[in-house]
Formats: sequence, C-alpha cells, structure tokens
Amino acid sequence: MSEKKPELTTLCYIENDGKYLMLHRIKKDKDINKDKYIGVGGHFEYGESPDECLLREVMEETGLTLTSYRARGIITFIYGRDVTEYMHLYTADGYTGEMRDCDEGELIWIDKDKVYDLPIWEGDKVFFRLLEQTEGFFSVKLVYSEDDELIETTVHQS
Repeated sequence: MSEKKPELTTLCYIENDGKYLMLHRIKKDKDINKDKYIGVGGHFEYGESPDECLLREVMEETGLTLTSYRARGIITFIYGRDVTEYMHLYTADGYTGEMRDCDEGELIWIDKDKVYDLPIWEGDKVFFRLLEQTEGFFSVKLVYSEDDELIETTVHQS
C-alpha cells in the first residue's frame, strides 16, 4: 500500500490597475479546477523553494517575470479522501515581459470586485477577503467533499 503525500504548490494573484490576472481553466479535461477561475502557479519541482517555484510557474504560465511579489499565506486545500495540497499564496504587483497564451486555460484581467461573481472555489472567497482586509500573513484550511462542497473552514492570522 502506497503512502499518500501532500501536494506542494504556489498560487499567485498578479495585480494591476485594480484587477487580478485570473486563469480560466478550460483546456484540460481531467483537471480538479476545470471551468473555474484561479490564480497562476503550480507544483514544486524537487529542491525548489516557494519563491523559486512561484517565479518559474508564473513565467511558464504567463510569460511574465515577477519583479515585486509578497508571500501572503498558506492555504491547506483538502478535497475528498485523496487530495491534500499546501498552497503558498502570493500577490504580485510588479512584472516585466509580454503575456503569452497559457496551455492550461485563458488568462484574463478581472476587476477585483467582480472576482466573487466568477465560478471560483467557495473557499477562495475566504482568502480573497483576507487579501483585501489584512496586510499580515495568514493560514487557511479548506476542506471540500468530493462534490465540491466546502464543509470546513479554519482561519489563523498573525
């Protein structure tokens, strides 16, 4: 019997002119985020730090090089019995380069106040509020049933 291991990822919301860069996940059929809007980021490669993973993933998905970013929190995402993911959450407000097409979905700038109206994970609304309301670091645990229902939320702020 193999031991389950948590996934380690980064998630970044790039900000510009009152908008977040969102990734509409529409290009992969087998995708836990299919049809949802999320930030950019992805899985750690062996030996990477969270910052190294963030910079690589943002470049791979957007073509942009971050020049100003900040760690904002840790999100523990539990989905059913098989997925536990620790997401290092960042915001960024400086970058260089030209945005390119993403092979995981469509990149779209969305007004921050319109994000809540998009098809996003229910728990994402929890950390979006924290991003708006606090400058400090936070930890959020989100537990979902296998039918995408948010069944537990825990928040810790420093």
